[in-house]
Amino acid sequence: MKTIISFILILTVMNLQAQDTIIPLWPKGKIPNRVETDEKEEHVKEGILRISKVQEPTIEVYLPAKQNATGEAVLIFPGGGYHILAYDWEGTDIAKFLNGKGIAGIVVKYRLPTSESLKEKYNVPLIDAQRALRLVRSKAAEFNINANKIGIVGFSAGGHLASTLGTHFNEKVYDDIDNADKLSARPDFMTLVYPVITFTQSTKHSGSQKALLQGNETEELLQRFSNESQVTPETPPTLLVHATDDTAVPVENSLLFFQALKDKGVSATMHIYPKGGHGFSLARNDEHLRDWTERMFEWMSSLD
Repeated sequence: MKTIISFILILTVMNLQAQDTIIPLWPKGKIPNRVETDEKEEHVKEGILRISKVQEPTIEVYLPAKQNATGEAVLIFPGGGYHILAYDWEGTDIAKFLNGKGIAGIVVKYRLPTSESLKEKYNVPLIDAQRALRLVRSKAAEFNINANKIGIVGFSAGGHLASTLGTHFNEKVYDDIDNADKLSARPDFMTLVYPVITFTQSTKHSGSQKALLQGNETEELLQRFSNESQVTPETPPTLLVHATDDTAVPVENSLLFFQALKDKGVSATMHIYPKGGHGFSLARNDEHLRDWTERMFEWMSSLD
């Protein structure tokens, strides 16, 4: 009986060790641009877990077994129009899927500009994104990853945030608080899946624009967050995935970004599917579209 109990205890410990780890992005009391209010974070599970009014941003870390680890890590930015985070659909499900390929999957629960607990709201998602990349880079040894193989993937509005990080990683949007902030916030590669890109073209996603800018729709900010106009030769190699029949975020968003990357001499790969609509995540029920993930893994291998 003691042997059985010991075996069960060992399995329990192993299972606990295999669970995800949630780490605050910021030390307690040092969250930039935070305003104290009575607002509470909301979690609503209706098929998809929707998180809104994020108060304390975090990273949720999923690590593969060391024997399977490739040394690569991908930070994941769920979409939701800058109103909510589709946290499992475009977040934790993606992280677990990456683990199956030996890749560390790290979900970023970033603050949303629709929250009342923020000032200078349009900067806050980028603040959290820069910090998340730096924090993961600072923990590379702890996470058994290569500090020079840290990429990002973003979906829809999360794709806008990812492309913002990929083009504004050197922009000073918060004051350093610890040694992690001395590290580069530049992703080594990025994947943008049905991303919001432009705020100035007719094919823009107005909902994301209005949510991010919160009425501050000046020409300067519209240009600043139209990321096709912010690409430089230092922008990371990029993979774009989109469906032609996407009526929510038109495929022209990806086309604009691809052209900008090409014009600046940045390595760019794009997969455009005829059907799939918007918000397909892993597309596991679509025999054709679900192959986009395999194309991503092939692309990542080509970057070595």
